[in-house]
Amino acid sequence: MNTYKGKLNKIREEKRITQSELAVAAGVPQPYISRFDKSEQHNIKNLFAVANALNLKIDELFEPVETPESK
Repeated sequence: MNTYKGKLNKIREEKRITQSELAVAAGVPQPYISRFDKSEQHNIKNLFAVANALNLKIDELFEPVETPESK
């Protein structure tokens, strides 16, 4: 089974956008942005909103994590 972790903080830093700015652009609560990378479950509506605000595909918001089972 593949495991993924969020990489929104990394993307935000590259695009030089704050959590608050992204929250406004995506129309989601700022705490959602703050917890994004630590969360294991996401609201699909919020995922689309964040990805659209950053001009990305949803899968670009995550990166695979190697686990013993995935080797």
